[in-house]
Amino acid sequence: MPTCLISAFHPHPGRRTLAVLGLTFTVLLAACSSGPEKPKPAELAPVAALMGTSVAWSAQVGAGHASLVPQVAAGRVFVASEAGTVAALNASNGKDVWRLDLKARIAAGVGSDGETAAVVTRENELIAIADGRELWRVRLPARAFTAPLVAGKRVFVLTADRTVIAFDGSNGARLWSQTRPAEPLVLSQSGVLLAVGDMLVAGLAGRLVGLNPQNGVVRWDAPVATSRGTNEVERLVDIVGPASRIGSSVCVRAYGAAVGCVDTTRGTTIWTRPARGTAGLHGDDRLVFGAETDGKFLAWQRGTGEPAWTLDRLKYRDLSAPLALGRVVAVGDGAGLVHLISREDGSEMTRLSTDGSPILSAPVLAGDALVVQTRNGGVYAWRPQ
Repeated sequence: MPTCLISAFHPHPGRRTLAVLGLTFTVLLAACSSGPEKPKPAELAPVAALMGTSVAWSAQVGAGHASLVPQVAAGRVFVASEAGTVAALNASNGKDVWRLDLKARIAAGVGSDGETAAVVTRENELIAIADGRELWRVRLPARAFTAPLVAGKRVFVLTADRTVIAFDGSNGARLWSQTRPAEPLVLSQSGVLLAVGDMLVAGLAGRLVGLNPQNGVVRWDAPVATSRGTNEVERLVDIVGPASRIGSSVCVRAYGAAVGCVDTTRGTTIWTRPARGTAGLHGDDRLVFGAETDGKFLAWQRGTGEPAWTLDRLKYRDLSAPLALGRVVAVGDGAGLVHLISREDGSEMTRLSTDGSPILSAPVLAGDALVVQTRNGGVYAWRPQ
């Protein structure tokens, strides 16, 4: 993911904001226009078809972007479009359980516990929805690019200024907030915010932080990457989503810097390893999977961080974050293809097609179905045969 997805942050509009944004725009133009032309990917070999799959269903929600991530809960797949549509789809057949047009552009979502769904708009409003109707909306103090977390009758939000805020799920009342010092630049990319047991875990800068969900008190703070570099762009090491959680082990990527795993019971870093990727991770109890910026796909030993295997044939294909399921790992690409590869050695098992537009977020598992959402708004589900 290029650094042109980086944006400036300032919580209060005004002259200073414009000045910061103007400076950032100059930086971004340089970052996006300089450098060699992107290499072209190698031609794909014919589909191996070593694994049988069939299309279970498909649906359309409207064009989206990388911060609109499908969420599975209570037998439903929650999806959203940039234009403002939020839908709950029946995970078994893809039919609408409900669909709502918020008439507001959506910046991040969808978070849901199966009952309440939540999204953040580009106007910095957090909106809660239940049964296809709006429950409440509140204004946030800053932009957000990470889907809200709905858990324990509360809605948690991670904003771009590295603040975690808790709201009452029934009425939107603000309960508490926890802030870390903000950097001049932040990533307009999904971060990490998840529940682990009775704890809230958030990615703040290059660290994973464990919080008490009742009051926001920090329980522990574990480093994954240290900010280094000669300018603000090079020093960005924000934790990017999704994360891989198995029990108390949470493994994450720090943008362009490192991958690592944290023991959330003790609040300690188990291991970190340099890595140049910009999309999140997934894994199982043995391995953690992720793609580097150039599309090289890697597997690391979950317990030690040692490399297990490397796959080069998908380089320069703009890979999404992966999903480990069964004996395969699923990863989407910029051409709308879903590659199913063996967990054991990275060999190709089969390849699935969508509408041809990029798959920007990680695939998700809905029951026994693999589900992806494309940039053009297609939602596709496959089941093994």
